Amino acid sequence: MLIQLLVKDLAIVSTLELECAAGLTALTGETGAGKSIMIDALGLALGDKADASMIRAGCERAEIVANFDLGAVPAAAAWLRDQALEDDDTHPTSCLVRRLIVRDGRSRAYVNGHPATSSQLRELGDRLVDVHGQHAHQSLLRAQAQRELLDAYAGHHALVAAVATAFRDYRHQAQQCDALEVARQDRADRLELLRFEVEELSALALSADELTELDQEQRRLSHLGHLQEKTSGILQLLSEAEPALVDQLRAAGADLVELAEIDTLLAEPRDLLETAAIHLGEAASSLRHYLDGLEIDQAARDAVETRLLQIHDLARKYRVLPTLLPEALETRRDELADLEQVDLQLGEVRAARDAALATFLEQAQQLSRARIAAGERLSQTVSDTMQQLGMVGGRFTIEISALDPARASAAGLERIAFLVSANPGQPLQPLAKVASGGELSRISLAIQVATAECGSVPTLVFDEVDVGIGGGVAEIVGRLLRRLGDARQILCVTHLPQVAAQAHHQLRVRKETFDGQTHTRIEPLDAPARIDEIARMLGGTKITERTRAHATEMLGWAS
Repeated sequence: MLIQLLVKDLAIVSTLELECAAGLTALTGETGAGKSIMIDALGLALGDKADASMIRAGCERAEIVANFDLGAVPAAAAWLRDQALEDDDTHPTSCLVRRLIVRDGRSRAYVNGHPATSSQLRELGDRLVDVHGQHAHQSLLRAQAQRELLDAYAGHHALVAAVATAFRDYRHQAQQCDALEVARQDRADRLELLRFEVEELSALALSADELTELDQEQRRLSHLGHLQEKTSGILQLLSEAEPALVDQLRAAGADLVELAEIDTLLAEPRDLLETAAIHLGEAASSLRHYLDGLEIDQAARDAVETRLLQIHDLARKYRVLPTLLPEALETRRDELADLEQVDLQLGEVRAARDAALATFLEQAQQLSRARIAAGERLSQTVSDTMQQLGMVGGRFTIEISALDPARASAAGLERIAFLVSANPGQPLQPLAKVASGGELSRISLAIQVATAECGSVPTLVFDEVDVGIGGGVAEIVGRLLRRLGDARQILCVTHLPQVAAQAHHQLRVRKETFDGQTHTRIEPLDAPARIDEIARMLGGTKITERTRAHATEMLGWAS
């Protein structure tokens, strides 16, 4: 709630400090004394548009400081944390708002010492104060606030949260489905290409060692004539010449056998020659076998060259080394499998999306039924209160219009609007279009009284709530405001003694002139001073014993 409001050099205010308490506080005073300046100052602190013309004559800047206690407003404290505007000191429930308006520049704002924007001030203000009677600060004019007020009145917070969660789940599934649909459309050409490439590379069937073997075979086949000529010459030299090398070696070996019997030192050369003769004989036999199988097979040669050409052509096509063609095939197989999996994934995601939508619609329809029932009750309660407030024949209704499911949101399946007819015969119209500030104040009062226990804004300000009423209706307004003050902090600017007498606290605003300057003062009233002020409101500037007695009686009724 608002604890303190300090105003310096704003309009006709030099320095003014307002201490605020819980309950209903009435601000009274002569017309033009500056009561509305306090409301304007609070509005400026909470983001209203500032203008240099608001600065007191002869001063260079105006300053407004508002101090709030957030102990009962955890949502506002959480918002400050989210915005990094919380109090750096040891006062987690304190919020100090400071607004400076300067003549030669833009206004500046601070929240708990941190620079803040006008937008942030307005967002904070929506959580802290409702000013009734002025469209600019009337949260009840916003569709979101109307929906939240109805839900709070109905008390179905868990259902509201469940609908929001179900909608977010549905939107997540729908976005996944949309992404897969786009991927599916974009992948058609890619799928066709991949299937062709996988088929082409699979048909090649290139094994890991095949390329090396083919290169070796091609080299051999291209040198068959040379191989035949050279191996024939070697075989001729080894075993077919006269004398053949093998025969000569054997003869030499035989001689060494004989000589080694004479001199054992020749045993080693003898053995070596015998071994060499054996190896040469085996070599000659192997060469003979090789030559017997050596044929110039042009078909085989053509087949090898064709196969190599096929491999190298594909390697150039896919821009890889021939040895990497198997890897290129596996890469394309993997991508193809992933893309073909999209159809399966899409089916699963579609099913999940449809299930999430069904869950959302079921819970949203349940919420719609609860809202309709609560709306009927609240409409009747507010309409009844309007009659008490002098708006005889006036009607209030909550219009709940079903939305197309395609336009659904986390808030549900309907659009909620507060409609009012202030006078008999007038059509229902949106609350924001109520022309009279007094009517708007009284309608807002009726709504706030009906929903006092469920509202989240801790401070309500009623500016000129008594316009156009008097007598018994004024007394009812006062009682309603006092009842509202039992649950919330209420600041009420009033000209009616019936309303002021019902207040828990009363502040008098006075305009004085000294040193050639007009000044506004505000002072709390004790019991005797309240009697005099209410007597003045009853009878004018001349206070009589009769008016004083009447004032005393009115204050007694309130207590």
